[in-house]
Amino acid sequence: MGDGYIYTEVIPEDVVLIGVITKDQTEEMANEYIDELEFLAETSGAVTRKKFMQRIDVPNPKTYIGSGKIEEVRQYIVEHKIDAAIFDDELSPSQLRNVERILKVKILDRNNLILDIFAKRARTAHAKTQVELAQYQYLLPRLTRLWTHLDRVKGGIGMRGPGETQIETDRRIIGQKIALLKEKLAKIDKQMAVQRGNRGQLVRVALVGYTNVGKSTIMNLLSKSKVFAEDKLFATLDTTVRKVVIGNLPFLLSDTVGFIRKLPHQLIESFKSTLDEVREADVLVHVLDISHPNFEEHYEVVNETIAEIEGGAKDKPTIIVFNKIDAYNPRPDEIGFHPDGKEFALEELKKSWMARLSEHKVVFISAQKKVNIDELRDVLYAEIKDIFAVRYPYHNFLY
Repeated sequence: MGDGYIYTEVIPEDVVLIGVITKDQTEEMANEYIDELEFLAETSGAVTRKKFMQRIDVPNPKTYIGSGKIEEVRQYIVEHKIDAAIFDDELSPSQLRNVERILKVKILDRNNLILDIFAKRARTAHAKTQVELAQYQYLLPRLTRLWTHLDRVKGGIGMRGPGETQIETDRRIIGQKIALLKEKLAKIDKQMAVQRGNRGQLVRVALVGYTNVGKSTIMNLLSKSKVFAEDKLFATLDTTVRKVVIGNLPFLLSDTVGFIRKLPHQLIESFKSTLDEVREADVLVHVLDISHPNFEEHYEVVNETIAEIEGGAKDKPTIIVFNKIDAYNPRPDEIGFHPDGKEFALEELKKSWMARLSEHKVVFISAQKKVNIDELRDVLYAEIKDIFAVRYPYHNFLY
């Protein structure tokens, strides 16, 4: 190139995905989980070469899948020179060791993969610290004697007690790192709490929803600012807050990290400052991707996570926003279905069962195509005006 830099091409890894159909789930559910795992793998830069599914009452405690199926996977890996195998559930430390010994390639589970994506997408010091903490918490119980590089971080001499094994040394070093990262996060969280306090008594609205439903695109539309948005999982890690004015009412709008089923508990704990935005919001805007065949389950996943947030986040005024109506394909059994493939009209959507999904107000939009955004603004205005009327009863700009 002549500019002094050496350019290296990142070659995507070839992977296989492994999932199970247990007695607790249907084949359709299991297939959707493995499809989501494929999207996660794609987001991390991998190429899925094959998906292996096994019907089994409960995952095998030693190898997750049965001996015959794991041999089938091993042969495929050898024949097609596969780089890694990704499992759709969290593997126990013993499962991880057993599977690695049999398949002889890099082994990742769903949690590990999500942590890897978060690590790649972390931009600020805060997000990086959160992810690093979650990674170390995930690694601690999975240390093996083969993993001995950590002693070089702080030097082995003087670090090892009498008779202490390498794995104990590694555990102690990771324990120290976790303690330091928690301390660092506590300081950052305290600073962020002060920042939230300094925003005064402005009404606060938080966008929540499953990952990749279009929250950042809606944020851009309402705030007329540029927030990073792309069709990838976890495009947003850091909470973005913007001041927005609708009509004559100013309020603060925050975009939060997307939820996902089986989100590692280490990440939920690390990203609690993002959840603080939800806890401290006056209004929640719950965004759903209407074009996704399983948006109802996504709705429940988000609601369950919100219900876990202490402070009564589930009782807040909420607006349900069905996004991506331009990409919606109705099921044949739905009222108003057009056999000729004609798009659902907005008025038909408003009369559909989806409009009655919740006791909250429901709005149908396409953020990408800017369809029905005015109605979203009107509904938001009405909610915020009610809060303003209580908070500032004598303020004349409400009338």
